[in-house]
Amino acid sequence: MSVAKTIEISASSKKSFDDAIKAGVAKAAESLANITGAWVQDQEVVVSKGKITEYRVRMKLTFVLK
Repeated sequence: MSVAKTIEISASSKKSFDDAIKAGVAKAAESLANITGAWVQDQEVVVSKGKITEYRVRMKLTFVLK
């Protein structure tokens, strides 16, 4: 039997949503072992002077407890 836990994190990038997702998972993996999945709940952008300056994601990560 295995038990999994889900946490919510936020991540951002100046490049893209994809980069924000990858950066968030990579950072979480530094302190969490056994990440098995990620669900992107929300995406938003920061706009300054009519241009996108930052991409942000809020996601849930699932990892297996040992």
